[in-house]
Amino acid sequence: MSMERVPMTPQGYQQLQEELKRLKSEERPRIIRAIEEARDHGDLSENAEYDAAKESQAQLDRRIGEIEDKLARAEVIRPEDTQGDRVVFGARVLITDLNNDRQLSYRLVGEDEADRSQNKISVRSPLARAMIGKVVGDMFVVQTPGGEREYVVDEIHFD
Repeated sequence: MSMERVPMTPQGYQQLQEELKRLKSEERPRIIRAIEEARDHGDLSENAEYDAAKESQAQLDRRIGEIEDKLARAEVIRPEDTQGDRVVFGARVLITDLNNDRQLSYRLVGEDEADRSQNKISVRSPLARAMIGKVVGDMFVVQTPGGEREYVVDEIHFD
């Protein structure tokens, strides 16, 4: 596992903590029960239920390890503590797509928090990477599958 810091908002950190707690307190006991029930069915060499339950346990253990690793490497960044005039992690940015004159609003968040339906994009996405460090009025270009798109930064908020 990498030792690279994982940027996330306080909400993203809390979501991972809640998922970890749920996996350990609900999912793990459910899978253990499924393994015990399957084991009670006898011959394990041809027991598909047992094999499926063991595979579920392995997947769960991988996810728990992944979350624990991210939490250990988390760098919690509160947007309100990152005041300034440049686009940074945690900022909510209003931009205009100059190709179609549409205004868009995005919050730059950690990878686990990204959710396009809530206008939260990963700070590692091409769009976010192109925005980082820009100030109001700056233009920037993003290479997309459909070609280059030009944007301008209209507003930067830290709320």
